[in-house]
Amino acid sequence: MAYDKSIAAFEAAYQVIPGGVDSPVRAFSGVEGTPPFIERGEGAYLYDIDGNRYIDYVQSWGPLIFGHCDADIEASVIDAVRHGLSFGAPTTVETALANEIVSLFESIDKVRFVSSGTEAVMSAIRLARGFTGHDNILKFTGCYHGHSDSLLVQAGSGLATFGTPSSPGVPADLTKHTLLATYNDLESVEKCFADATDGIACIIIEPIAGNMGLVPAEEEFLKALRTLCDAHGTLLIFDEVMSGFRASLKGAQGITAVKPDMVTLGKVIGAGMPVGAFGARAEIMAQLSPEGPVYQAGTLSGNPVAMAAGLSSLRKLKANPAVYVELGKKAKKLVDGLKKAVESVGVPMVTEVRGSMFGFFFSDKPVKNFADAMENDQKLFAKFHKGMLDRGIYLACSSFETGFISTAITDEMIDETIKAAYETLKEIKG
Repeated sequence: MAYDKSIAAFEAAYQVIPGGVDSPVRAFSGVEGTPPFIERGEGAYLYDIDGNRYIDYVQSWGPLIFGHCDADIEASVIDAVRHGLSFGAPTTVETALANEIVSLFESIDKVRFVSSGTEAVMSAIRLARGFTGHDNILKFTGCYHGHSDSLLVQAGSGLATFGTPSSPGVPADLTKHTLLATYNDLESVEKCFADATDGIACIIIEPIAGNMGLVPAEEEFLKALRTLCDAHGTLLIFDEVMSGFRASLKGAQGITAVKPDMVTLGKVIGAGMPVGAFGARAEIMAQLSPEGPVYQAGTLSGNPVAMAAGLSSLRKLKANPAVYVELGKKAKKLVDGLKKAVESVGVPMVTEVRGSMFGFFFSDKPVKNFADAMENDQKLFAKFHKGMLDRGIYLACSSFETGFISTAITDEMIDETIKAAYETLKEIKG
């Protein structure tokens, strides 16, 4: 494939945008080549400015369950736009979408809309601190919860430790209240509670981690977290910005029996529009302004165009929940095919599927946490990604990201993808 126009566009963007992109992963720094600049999407396909077509397994990083330019969602957006882009005032569509979410999540009585997943998590943590009266929070290495200051921390060791900033511009005084533990490792969590003698406001976890590759939390681990939180007066927050309405109609909570105290959701509830939300039982949400003292606000929160898109998408999903069975079958067919292709050239691979989410690692052992994920062959992934892109297959441009199946992806497209994998690996291995 030719990428001349994309290369020129990237160079032009680099002159006026840091790194040439508005979100770091888009720069393709973890893989070989230059990012294609996208002109349009249609169904399962992306088209770049060079005229190349790709089967899209990224789907705007998750939210496009029905693919690009779904007719029903598109019609709802156009109708909303005709009435106005933004009002900064209440609309009934906010209530309608809130009712749909509350009806599906047992742990949510009330929900507040924001403009991104980062904002949803930031606000949920502030609310957890206000509700409990504690400052400390606990997160897991490898779980990404947005780029707010309190969450940009790295682990000092494999076990629990107080966080230090992993980005310049983040004060150590701020992250000192963030404790880190190892995903799927109960001992590291217990050590955090032992170290935090003044209490912990919340544990925040991706119950299905999607930013170290696809790594689900073990059921017994989630149950133990629930028990610890109950014993210590700590809130359990499920970050379902990625897994909400993706792993199942009820997100991870349609798979695990563990119920969190709070939930954060992301752009999937806006069918790809900029939106996020956080919700909890009424007692917790009552602490939020204007009912309570915990402040949170946003002019674009509950934007009518985003609400209309999300409402259309969620109602389509509720009308046909069996769609998740079909998406899961396609995801399984894809990763099974990729695994056979990889192993045909003598390379090990481990795979994972949760609903319409899929992941794979060039590794010979199960991946349970971020340290395991780091051992996968990232150089091989970079070569594989480049070869697949050249054959019209658009995969996430990092070995630590998750892939997604949309309803627009057909079995024939999956067969084409698997064929491309065989050709790519044969080329790599010579």
